[in-house]
Amino acid sequence: MANVIIVGAQWGDEGKAKIVDLLAEQADVVIRCQGGCNAGHTVVHHGEVFKFHLIPSGLLYPDKLCIIGSGTVISPEVILREITEIEAKGYATTNLKISDRAHLTLPYHITLDRVQEESRSKDQNGEKIGTTGKGIGPTYMDKVARIGLRLGDLYETDELLKKQIAHILSIKTPLLKHAYQAETETVDEIFTLCKQYAEQLRPYVTNTTPLIHEAIGAGKHILFEGAQGTLLDIDHGTYPFVTSSNATAGGACTGSGIGPSRIDQSIGVMKAYTTRVGSGPFPTELNDSVGQHLQEVGKEFGTTTGRRRRCGWFDGVIGKYSVQVNGLDGVAITKLDVLDGLKELHLCVAYKNIQTGEQTSDFPTRLSDLAQLEPVYETFPGWTGSVHGIRAYDKLPIEAKNYLTRIAELIGTPIAIVSVGPERQETMMVCNPMRNERKDDKASAVTAC
Repeated sequence: MANVIIVGAQWGDEGKAKIVDLLAEQADVVIRCQGGCNAGHTVVHHGEVFKFHLIPSGLLYPDKLCIIGSGTVISPEVILREITEIEAKGYATTNLKISDRAHLTLPYHITLDRVQEESRSKDQNGEKIGTTGKGIGPTYMDKVARIGLRLGDLYETDELLKKQIAHILSIKTPLLKHAYQAETETVDEIFTLCKQYAEQLRPYVTNTTPLIHEAIGAGKHILFEGAQGTLLDIDHGTYPFVTSSNATAGGACTGSGIGPSRIDQSIGVMKAYTTRVGSGPFPTELNDSVGQHLQEVGKEFGTTTGRRRRCGWFDGVIGKYSVQVNGLDGVAITKLDVLDGLKELHLCVAYKNIQTGEQTSDFPTRLSDLAQLEPVYETFPGWTGSVHGIRAYDKLPIEAKNYLTRIAELIGTPIAIVSVGPERQETMMVCNPMRNERKDDKASAVTAC
């Protein structure tokens, strides 16, 4: 049995879906644990590109049980559209199950998300968070405020369901109308929508807790799929420029209903450089020709919004921080091939206070402190040729191996997987987290497991 968590270890968009898709072949169960349709996952399967937002990446394997856990928030419109699109391409969705404890994103959440973000830009002291406008934050707000509607609530009696909706709208309608001069649907309109969703989602909604623990009891291999990234975690990220859920490894436990003692390994996914979408601090950001190279060659556009991703050098400070807060046993490095052709590579090894000159390798809590820091770089030679076609770690150029070895030293955990392209086969399994097998003894300096 191997129960493995996969989390983003930067600001999201690290290529988690590819790593999950790769490892899902050896898993029996794949669980999506948190976030909502603001999280985009791009999977290349047999040359075909899939862009998932709520569907677990493992659904393309017909023999895997795929679960959307209670820590997620579900947009019925989005999940139903994804199901339809996948089935239209010839894939079955009968192996998909959605927790009846997961909360629903409804039209008033989307409206509230949009008007709140607009109001931030009008406030002279405010700054846009950079939300996707998908209603995720307001849905989690309702969850914490204990006025949210869960998937299981759709199957209550009509009287009770309508009563719940009326209570929610008694709070939302005045807020939208008086604070933001916006309108929302009526009780009857939301009720009708909920009844429609209840019927369409009926084959998928269930109590997923027994399913998960039956699999554990049977010694099945379980893969936990996180969304976003560590630096977007509501507790441990660059607050307030964060998402509304726990994107760290701990969120995989609470978002699925499994205790931490059941987890065998946590693997973080990091790009060979760093990217970020939206507002917020980014110490190693590049606004030059190198940043443009990373953006263009890496095709750095958001899966959900299409927004251009900000690009910069690999940040070893946030890498070490991610290892700490996630308890990472190893990392998967993606998009190493994007660095092809660069004469020099820079690696952030610490931050320096621009006032005092003092250096630190600890990631600060306050953004005001972070604003006083600048990255300290080590320089590495680039490599000639391309790593794109390489399939064994020991065949990589010595410059690439030296770069990866230094990353492993800086962040304090070994490298388990190296990706050199979007396809599943364009991956080097230095070791296998699902099997605890060492694949390349020559790479022991960076080998996990």
